[in-house]
Amino acid sequence: MKTYRSPRRALMLAATMLATPLAVSPILSTPAAAQWVVYDPTNYAQNVLTAARSLEQINNQIRSLQNEAQGLINQARNLTSLPYSSLQQLQQNVQRTQQLLRQAQNIAYDVQNIDQMFQQQYGKASLTASDTELVNGARSRWQNTVGGLQDAMRVQAGVVANIDTNRAQMSALVDQSQGATGALQATQAGNQLLALLAQQLADLTAVGAANGRAQALTEAERAAAAEQGREQRRRFLTPGSGYQPGNAQMFGNRN
Repeated sequence: MKTYRSPRRALMLAATMLATPLAVSPILSTPAAAQWVVYDPTNYAQNVLTAARSLEQINNQIRSLQNEAQGLINQARNLTSLPYSSLQQLQQNVQRTQQLLRQAQNIAYDVQNIDQMFQQQYGKASLTASDTELVNGARSRWQNTVGGLQDAMRVQAGVVANIDTNRAQMSALVDQSQGATGALQATQAGNQLLALLAQQLADLTAVGAANGRAQALTEAERAAAAEQGREQRRRFLTPGSGYQPGNAQMFGNRN
């Protein structure tokens, strides 16, 4: 038994068959056109490690720059000069002591002057000098000795007067040294402390010189007095012409 289909139904079937590829083609083309994101754990870990290393390098550079800046700051501090100086005061102390030494009486601190004075006053007693000249020489030597003792005491008094100023300078320099902001300031404070010590040693030297001068004059006077005493004793023991009678008038005797 044959089945005959109508032309209209056959046309619809053909249209359906032709339309089927067109409806399927968008479905087949969709995966090719879409951009799918694929997660790769290995690549992600490598990127994180790279970023961490870059960050560490940046931190190292920052620390290096900070160290360089701190170094420059320290250099600036080390080159900063000390704003305090005790040199003028120390020089004034030394000048006062020197002035006292230059005011030495009669016999100054001069080699030629000392040689000349000792030849004139402390040499061997002259055999031809009169008694008056011997007495005057002894008085002059005594004056030299007393003057030397006075000069020594004046120098001692000047050194004692410097103690207060030295104490104040020492306190100020120690404060400056402890508050120094750099190596230069600490060095300069130390140098000024050494200068203060040198000034104090100069004062002690001056005292020693003045005391030594006074002692030397005392010993020289003693030695000259011993020599003069021998000469006077010789003259006293030397036989003279003896008593010579002469004319004398008493009670207004008249011839």
